[in-house]
Amino acid sequence: MTSATHSTLFPQVPDSADAVLDGLDPEQREVATALQGPVCVLAGAGTGKTRAITHRIAYGVRAGIVQPTSVLAVTFTNRAAGEMRGRLRQLGAGGVQARTFHSAALRQLQYFWPKAVGGDLPRLLERKVQLVAEAAARCNIRLDRNELRDVTSEIEWAKVTQTVPADYPAVVAKSQRDAPRDPAEISQVYAMYEQLKRDRTVIDFEDVLLLTVGILQDRHDIADHVRRQYQHFVVDEYQDVSPLQQRLLDLWLGDRDNLCVVGDASQTIYSFTGATPDHLLNFRTRHPRATVVKLVRDYRSTPQVVHLANGLLGQARGRAAEHRLELVSQRERGPEPAYTEYADEPAEAEGTARRIRDLIAAGVPAGEIAVLYRVNSQSEVYEQALADAGVPYQLRGAERFFERAEVREAGVALRGAARAGGNDSLLDDAQGLPAEVRAVLSTKGWRSEPPAGSGAVRDRWESLAALVRLAEDFERARPGATLSDLVAELDERAAAQHAPTVQGVTLASLHSAKGLEWDAVFLVGLTEGMMPITYAKTDEQIEEERRLLYVGVTRARFHLSLSWSLARSPGGRSGRRPSRFLNGLRPGSAAPGSRSAAGGSGGIERPVAARRKRRGPALCRVCGRTLTDAGEMKLMRCDDCPSDMDEALYERLRDWRAVRAQEISQPAYCVFTDKTLMAIAEAVPGSEGELAGIPGVGARKLGRFGAAVLDICAGGDGVEEPAEGEEEV
Repeated sequence: MTSATHSTLFPQVPDSADAVLDGLDPEQREVATALQGPVCVLAGAGTGKTRAITHRIAYGVRAGIVQPTSVLAVTFTNRAAGEMRGRLRQLGAGGVQARTFHSAALRQLQYFWPKAVGGDLPRLLERKVQLVAEAAARCNIRLDRNELRDVTSEIEWAKVTQTVPADYPAVVAKSQRDAPRDPAEISQVYAMYEQLKRDRTVIDFEDVLLLTVGILQDRHDIADHVRRQYQHFVVDEYQDVSPLQQRLLDLWLGDRDNLCVVGDASQTIYSFTGATPDHLLNFRTRHPRATVVKLVRDYRSTPQVVHLANGLLGQARGRAAEHRLELVSQRERGPEPAYTEYADEPAEAEGTARRIRDLIAAGVPAGEIAVLYRVNSQSEVYEQALADAGVPYQLRGAERFFERAEVREAGVALRGAARAGGNDSLLDDAQGLPAEVRAVLSTKGWRSEPPAGSGAVRDRWESLAALVRLAEDFERARPGATLSDLVAELDERAAAQHAPTVQGVTLASLHSAKGLEWDAVFLVGLTEGMMPITYAKTDEQIEEERRLLYVGVTRARFHLSLSWSLARSPGGRSGRRPSRFLNGLRPGSAAPGSRSAAGGSGGIERPVAARRKRRGPALCRVCGRTLTDAGEMKLMRCDDCPSDMDEALYERLRDWRAVRAQEISQPAYCVFTDKTLMAIAEAVPGSEGELAGIPGVGARKLGRFGAAVLDICAGGDGVEEPAEGEEEV
C-alpha cells in the first residue's frame, strides 16, 4: 500500500466516514481514529501529517462523533490554515474552524471586548515600526532604519515570551541572546512604546494574544462560553508554539484534554522568534495518558535523500535530538545526493546554473527546482548566474538583490561619487576601485568587520559587503576599471533582473523554505561560517543550525545537491572548509568522533549505533517490554512503569548541574540531561563502574563529572577541585 501527501485538484468527496480512512497508512489511520483524550503526533518531514490530522477531523465529523462547529484547528500561517480548510471541505467536513493563533484570538477578542471591557476594541496597529521609532526618539536613542527593524523584532520576541520591559535585560543575559542594541536601551524603548500605545488607545499584533489571555483569565463566564463553543482542539507545527500561545491554548482547554498536537522537534528553526519545542517534548509529562503516534513513513523523498537526512540528525546533540525520528522512505530509489566542491563562489553559482539548465533540459520543470541558501545576501550571485544561463527564476521571502533598499541607496551614493570624480573628498585617500567603493559604502554602514548577531543590521551589512566583493571581482576582471565603469555594470545587472516575475527556479533562504518541497533542491554555500552561521555560538544555536540544514535536505523529493566553495572570489585564498555538519556524510570525510571515513555518499557510519544493535533490544527492567524511546532506554524502564527514584537525590543532582553548567558556560543538558539524572537517582551508583553503566554517562563525562556525582550519591555536596585547565573550557 502506498500513501501520498498530494491529492488531485478536485478529489471526490468520500461517501462515508469509513471512506475517509481509505488510503491512510496504519499510523495515519491510528491518528484519524484517536478521537478522545490527548493525542501527540510526532510527524517527520514528508510523512503526511496534514493528511493525518485533516482525516482525523473529517472522520470524527462524518461519523457523528464531533460537531464541526466544536472543532478549532490552529496553525501558524494563513497559507497552512487555508490549505487545511480546503482539505476539510474536500473530505466533507465544512464548518470546522481552521485558523492561525492570531486570527482565532482576534475573532474572540472582537466578539467579547464590548462585554468584557466596554466600547469598541482599540484600533489594531498594523505597522509598529513607526511607533517604535517615536518611542526611541523620546528616549533620546537614535536608531537607523535597520536597527529600528531589529529593535521592533526584539519587542515582539519579548512579548511572545511574556517578558515585561523591566525584566528584558536580565532575560536576555540569561538566555544568551544577541541583542541588537544595549539591552538597557531596548528596555527603555520597549517601555516607552507600551506607554505610547496606551496613550493612543491602539494595540499591536502580540497584544491580540495577550488581551485574549487576560480576558479569559479574568472573566470565567467568557472562558466558559469559549469552552462550550470549542470542545476539540488540533494544533499543527506544535514545535513552534511560543509560551504566550501555549498559555492561550491552556485557557481554551480549561480542565479538558481533547487536544491533538502535531510536530517534530527536529524542525524547530524559529527559536529567535520565541518558538520552543519544550511544549511538544513535555507533552507526555503533562498528559501521562496521551496517545502518542509516530509518523516516520516518508512519502516525499527518495531513500537516498532520507538516508542523508537521518545521518544528519544522527550527529545531533541536545534534548530535541533525543526525540528525533528515523524516517523510512516509501519511494523508489533515486540518484545519490551530489556533493560538489568549487574553487570560488562565482564558480559554484555558475556550476549550479549549468546543472539546473541540464535538469530542465531533461524534463524537470523549472518551478520544481530550488536553490536554498543561509542568508538572503547570497542570492545575488545566483540571480546573476541563472540570468546569464537564460534560466527563469523567482525569489521567495526576499526582495531581489538590486531592489533592496540598502542596495538602491548604495547605488545612488556610488553614482554620485562617480559623477564627482576627483572632486569627492571621500575618495582622496582611496587607491583603486575596491578602495573607492569601500570609502563610499562606509557612509552607508559598511565596515570591514561584520556586526555581531543577526537581524536587519547584519542583512544590510551582508548586502553592502556583496557590493564590495563585486567591485573586487570587477577590478580583477577589468584592471584599470573606474567607478563609472562599475556603476554602469551595476545598472546593467539591475536592468537584467527587473524582468516581470515568472514561474521559474525558486531562490530562497532555508528559513523561508520551511513547509515547501521541490523535485530538485540545491543547497549552496555550505561552508563553516555560513552553515553554521558565524554568530551561532552556543551549543543550542549550533544545533538549531543543524536542524535548519535538515529542513533544507528534506525539501527535496528526488534530486539533491550540496555544494561549497573554497574561496570567495577567483584567485582568492582557498581557506574555507566544508560545513562540519557534512562530516561523515560526504564521501571521504570522517564521521565526528570516528577515525574511519564515511562508507558512501549520502550515508553515514555510526559505530555506536552498530554496537547497540549487536547487544540486542533494550528491555524495561520493570515489565520487560521492548524499549524504543531514547528517554525510556536511558531509564531502562517504560515512562508509565513505577519509578523508585530518590527524589531528594534527584533535586540535589539538578542543583549541582545548574551550578556546574554556569561554571562552564554551557546549557544544563550539556552536563547531563534530565533523563540521565533521573536514571542516576534511580540507580544510586556507588562506583565508577556502576555510574558508567548508566546510559548517557560516557567516558568523557565520567572523567569530567563522575567524582562529583558519586560524591552526591554518597550524601556529599559534589564540590571538587577543578581539573587542571578546566577554567579555560
